[in-house]
Amino acid sequence: MAASASADIAAALWYCEAGKVEIRQEILALPGAGEVRVTSLCSAVSRGTESLVFAGRVPRSEFARMRAPFMAGEFPFPVKYGYATVGRVEDGSVALRGRNVFVLHPHQTAFNVPAASVVMLPDNVPPHRALLAANMETALNGVWDAVPGPADDIAVVGAGVVGCLVAYLCGQLPGAKVTLVDINPARAELASALGVGFAEPAKAKRDCDVVVHASGSPDGLGTALDLAGDEATVLEMSWYGDRAVSALLGGPFHSRRLRLISSQVGSIAASHRPRWSHHRRLSAAVGLLADPRLDALLAPAIAFGDLPKRLPEILAAGSGILCQPIAYL
Repeated sequence: MAASASADIAAALWYCEAGKVEIRQEILALPGAGEVRVTSLCSAVSRGTESLVFAGRVPRSEFARMRAPFMAGEFPFPVKYGYATVGRVEDGSVALRGRNVFVLHPHQTAFNVPAASVVMLPDNVPPHRALLAANMETALNGVWDAVPGPADDIAVVGAGVVGCLVAYLCGQLPGAKVTLVDINPARAELASALGVGFAEPAKAKRDCDVVVHASGSPDGLGTALDLAGDEATVLEMSWYGDRAVSALLGGPFHSRRLRLISSQVGSIAASHRPRWSHHRRLSAAVGLLADPRLDALLAPAIAFGDLPKRLPEILAAGSGILCQPIAYL
């Protein structure tokens, strides 16, 4: 179902209970002062986070921190959740009207948001690729936290969307040798498309200067620690929800003086926090999506109306899907 600026009804995806979603209708008021009406063109499922929401595995301690900017409802259920929508401004700000924008909004056919919360797409970033903006923002923040440098040996463990984007960004550093590490050998083709190397864990180069872990698996964290060189930084970008994780911090971990740090997009990296706002960071992330090679991360789009029946297979661990676009029009 699509909604225009003159419509009073929109449709949105809701996570109702563990393993169950449905599309619900809601009434839209006219845009208020400082708001714009956005009609959705496409949105994207965040497989990592939304799989945890879908399964009801958001820990109670994280209920407040895990709220998306325009989420409705309360954890664990029911919630309207998501944060990657591209749409066209139909009403509100004259300067924005008719422009394509990215919004950190759940899956919904149309909605009103403050004009200050939208990011206009540059002419060289098409709507479908702009769906990667939230993931690119996470990757950018992670690179700021990890502080890789030119000519570094860099390993990124986990070839999901965030891991691939981190590897892509690191690959732009002069002289850097970047290896995307994953247990799935089919990801080698993707790494090649992004301009970085690939290795399965057993064959990956050791003694790296910087290692980023983004696989979402405790085994991946073990691989990341194993690949780090003496006094190297290991950046943990995976979030495990309510799952306990074991890490091998015995053996040579202390004698090698490894540095294990976390990164989370909710806070701007300390190196940039005094000067950067969240809106500036998101705008920068959108601008970084001009490269057509990033289309390799996108699966074929499915219709919004098919999302309730297709979501379980999209979120399944073995689906092989990286970023799943949802088409509205």
